[in-house]
Amino acid sequence: MNTRFRLIPILAVLASSALLAPEAWSKDDPAAGATLYATHCTACHGAERAGVPPTFPALTDVAKRLQPAQIKEKISKGGGLMPPFPQLSPQEIDDIASYLAN
Repeated sequence: MNTRFRLIPILAVLASSALLAPEAWSKDDPAAGATLYATHCTACHGAERAGVPPTFPALTDVAKRLQPAQIKEKISKGGGLMPPFPQLSPQEIDDIASYLAN
């Protein structure tokens, strides 16, 4: 019976750390996003995000035109001439979106 009560604090700590873990992984990193952008996006949108309108739109003001969820969906699923990027993890997509928002 005493053993059961000793486990309660341990289980509480484990449960709380499990709840906090997803937040630690969801931090956006614009610097990582810049590196990913250079690798995956510059061929069409350019290093300065100016694009080649109308074929490849400028991304300098994309955060004014699209909501963060829309930017992330466009990166992951593509659309129009833009290819999807299924190889990117959700964290990498968050990082690119964060870079574009700055």
